[in-house]
Amino acid sequence: MTGRIYNVLFLCTGNSARSILAEAIMNKLGHGRFRAFSAGSQPKGAVHPYALELLQNLHHDMTGLRSKSWDEFAAPEAPQMDFVFTVCDNAAAEVCPVWPGQPMSAHWGIPDPAAAEGTEAQRRYAFTEAYRLLGNRIGIFLSLPLKAIDELSLQRKLDEIGRMTDRSTDSAA
Repeated sequence: MTGRIYNVLFLCTGNSARSILAEAIMNKLGHGRFRAFSAGSQPKGAVHPYALELLQNLHHDMTGLRSKSWDEFAAPEAPQMDFVFTVCDNAAAEVCPVWPGQPMSAHWGIPDPAAAEGTEAQRRYAFTEAYRLLGNRIGIFLSLPLKAIDELSLQRKLDEIGRMTDRSTDSAA
């Protein structure tokens, strides 16, 4: 494999939980082959404290994690993305900016842990579950032979990953 680093952008509406978790997971599991970013269409302005706590407990590098607008990544000076994944249904339905370089994209919807209700333990569990689901999907994505498959087949695989159910991500991982 060449020294090529793929840029990946994870999008969500608020950019406070799911997309932040995905950014951290990809940066950890991507082993320098992938550089992940996250953004939101309507960023909350702060990362959810449960997301930060979970990432810290799992020894993720949290340098630079912040809630930010997707407009930052549509600007001319932004890094050119190779892949853009929406991780919430609202962001998938919104009209996204035009991304320089026309990256491949797919929808990998995950329930919003920030919207979880119940006891504190139940709300924290929602973050752990979102982390697990995203980790499974990202792990499957990282196992794809990106250089060896054509663009149409790759797009089909990315879409399949997004349609995986909880059971299918566990068995594929």
